Amino acid sequence: MKNLKKVAFVSVMVLGLSSCYVNTFNIGQGAQKGIKVSQKNHYLIAGLAPISVANPQEMAGDAKDYTVEIKHSFIDGLLNGITFGIYTPTTTTVTK
Repeated sequence: MKNLKKVAFVSVMVLGLSSCYVNTFNIGQGAQKGIKVSQKNHYLIAGLAPISVANPQEMAGDAKDYTVEIKHSFIDGLLNGITFGIYTPTTTTVTK
């Protein structure tokens, strides 16, 4: 019984402390002014079915140099966990 409790504790810690993924890429020279624009991406079934996805080019406007960051924030991960992966949001941030 003690081993089962230890395994359960370690499993919860590993899942709870896992990091959120971040995908970052630069267009042109990357961000120059530090102006940030964020938008949510909405997916269903663990990200397999997109509902609404942000367009980084539209978010950047007329900027030629910008940085795009797509990540699972804490809130995104919380919503994913609450819905057991049925709803899986991500956040896209464009820094001009």
